[in-house]
Amino acid sequence: MAVAPRAQPEAFFTPEEWQSLTSRSSWKGLWLVAHCWGVIGAAMLAGIVWPWTIPLMVPIVGARQLGLFILMHDAAHAGLHRSRKVNDWVGHWLCSYTLRDYRPYHLQHHRFVQQTEDPDLVLSAPFPITRESMWRKVMRDLSGQTFYKQRFGHIAEGIRNRAPGESALKVFGREIAKDRRFLIGNGLGLLAFALAGYWWAWVLMWLLPMATWLPLVSRVRNIAEHALVAQNEADPLRQARTTHANLAERIFIAPYWVNYHCEHHMFTNLPCWALPKAHRLLLRRGITDRMEVQPGYLHLLRQATAAAHA
Repeated sequence: MAVAPRAQPEAFFTPEEWQSLTSRSSWKGLWLVAHCWGVIGAAMLAGIVWPWTIPLMVPIVGARQLGLFILMHDAAHAGLHRSRKVNDWVGHWLCSYTLRDYRPYHLQHHRFVQQTEDPDLVLSAPFPITRESMWRKVMRDLSGQTFYKQRFGHIAEGIRNRAPGESALKVFGREIAKDRRFLIGNGLGLLAFALAGYWWAWVLMWLLPMATWLPLVSRVRNIAEHALVAQNEADPLRQARTTHANLAERIFIAPYWVNYHCEHHMFTNLPCWALPKAHRLLLRRGITDRMEVQPGYLHLLRQATAAAHA
C-alpha cells in the first residue's frame, strides 16, 4: 500500500508557531461542544415559542448536528481535550457514539488520502456529475430517502439476502438491533419532550433536520473536501480542499472551521480552532497559492457539475 505523501510542518512554520498551533486546550473543545448543544437548544426553544420560525430552525439544527460530528472527528484526532480520557468521553457521549468505530476508519483515510486504499475515495470518485444528477441527490437528501437508506437500508438488504429457511422476522430483529443505540437515544428524547408536552418539537426540530438537512450538508461537505481532487495526488498541498465560507455558510453548511480541510490534511495534529490561524500564516507566506482553495461552496458546486457538461 502506498502511503500518501505528507507535508512537513518545519517547511511552513517556525517552531514557536508550530507549538502554538498544536497546543491542546482543556477548555476550548469543551466550549465548542457546549456551544453546539447551546445553539441546538436555543433553536428548538425558538421554534417552540415562535412556531413560524421552524423552517429556519431546521437547517440551523441540521448544521449543528453536523457540528457534533465534526467535533467527534476532532476527538478522533485527540484534539478536543488535553486528557485522552476526557477527549474520548466527550467525543463519545456528547458528540457521537460512533467515535470508537470511526477513529480507525478515519485514520486510514488520512494515511491513504486520495490513494487507492483510501476508504473515502468512493465519495469523491464519481465527480464531476451532471447538474441533473446533483439535483436528484439533493431531492433524495431533502425528502429523507438518503437518511432512510443510510440508517435502515441494511434491514431490507439483510432480509433479501437471508439464509435459506431463515425467517424474515428473525433477520429484521437482528438487523434492527444494530440501530439500538440510535433508537434508544431518540426514543428517550421523544419521551422527554412528550412528557413536557412538546413531542412535536422533537419530531420537527431534531428528527426532521437529521433526516433532511444533515444528509444534504454532509454531502456538500464531502464534495467540498475531496471531489475533483486527483487520485494518487503526490502533492500534499493538493490532496484536499479548503473552501472559503462566509457567515451564512458557516451557520448553515460549515460549522467549526470544517471548511479548512486542506490545512487539516496537511497538519493532522491541529485542533479545529487552530485551522484559521494556520491558514492565515500560510496565506501570509504565499503558500495558499499552491494549495487547493476555492472561494465558496456555490462556486465549488458549479465546478463539480459544470465540468460534466463541457
